[in-house]
Amino acid sequence: MPIPKNVTFVTFDAYGTLIDWEGGAYDAFVKEADRDEFTIDRDALIPLFHETQQQIQAGSYELYAEVLRRTAVQISQELGWPLEPSRSGFLPDSVQRWPAFKEANPVLQKLAKQGMKLGLIANIDDKLLGQTRRHIPHDLDLVVTAQQVRSYKPDPAHFKECERRVGSKKGWVHVTSSYFHDVEPCLKAKIPVVWVNRSKQQLDAGQKKPDAEVPNLREAIKLLGVT
Repeated sequence: MPIPKNVTFVTFDAYGTLIDWEGGAYDAFVKEADRDEFTIDRDALIPLFHETQQQIQAGSYELYAEVLRRTAVQISQELGWPLEPSRSGFLPDSVQRWPAFKEANPVLQKLAKQGMKLGLIANIDDKLLGQTRRHIPHDLDLVVTAQQVRSYKPDPAHFKECERRVGSKKGWVHVTSSYFHDVEPCLKAKIPVVWVNRSKQQLDAGQKKPDAEVPNLREAIKLLGVT
């Protein structure tokens, strides 16, 4: 799908796209592990953080806070860190401190000034998203969470619900940093998608290219005619 010439509605994935969840989660793990004088290596943690969540989210739906608790327990076991399960709440408790990327709020402000409608499509529960919203304090025209649709991306339920609320795919573009969670379901649903590939991820031979690929959010909105 080509990027529409007249974009009217821009949705964003929240975590990884607007919010630095990798940095936030790493800081939370380091702080908690320090209590046990255990060292956490970022290069070991981040892949586990993503893989473990994907595994848990593929099962029966449960609130994201519980996904994070289970993620903390499973990762600690993988790393050989003797974390008591009763302490696993440190990870969902840290969400309120996960920061926005420096470019996120200026980009949202520019889009709003252009009169574009803005939305979030996020793999999280409503309570934790409410804590995140203080880091992205913008008026939003639409928010779809995992709790609302009782499933996690890449399941298409988020995008189907977004289309239902918007009423059409016309003029809608989705912006995301996750190929797995967002790009693939958007391509299947024929929703124009911009991939913010900050980590310079290389696609496998069988993976389809997104409609557009950029290194950061500033370049993403240039594609939408906003500078």
